[in-house]
Amino acid sequence: MQEIIQKCSLENVKRYGEIYAAAFSGEPWNDPWKPEDAMIHVKELLESKQAYGLEYVIDGEIAGFILGTSMLFHYGRTFEINDLAIDPAYQRRGIAKKLLTQCLADVKARGMSGVHLITAGEGILPGFYREFGFKKETEVILMGLEL
Repeated sequence: MQEIIQKCSLENVKRYGEIYAAAFSGEPWNDPWKPEDAMIHVKELLESKQAYGLEYVIDGEIAGFILGTSMLFHYGRTFEINDLAIDPAYQRRGIAKKLLTQCLADVKARGMSGVHLITAGEGILPGFYREFGFKKETEVILMGLEL
């Protein structure tokens, strides 16, 4: 079995959309993503000048990806992980850990001052990210407005 991690490519946006829709339509999110909408979501991120992403490939099949963008603030450039999605057929194999580990090493090597992400407030995901040193922010909150 050949497993590799490589940079995301716009050529694979259809596959990323399929993975995203399948992953986020299930637990813990249960969001009713359509693959065509997920493809647009991922494509818009990948087309950003500051986008960075990795895909995990097993025997030529993309099994998952991590994708985010960076932004400059007064204290330095930070990276925001927008998406970490693993095809449900490949989940529970440590792929998310491998992608996150590689991504964090890469953005640190690029001189980022920090990494942010938004995740579910309950369930297994907060614990998953805590394993990597992420912690709940205390100085800022996420606010939203439905239109």
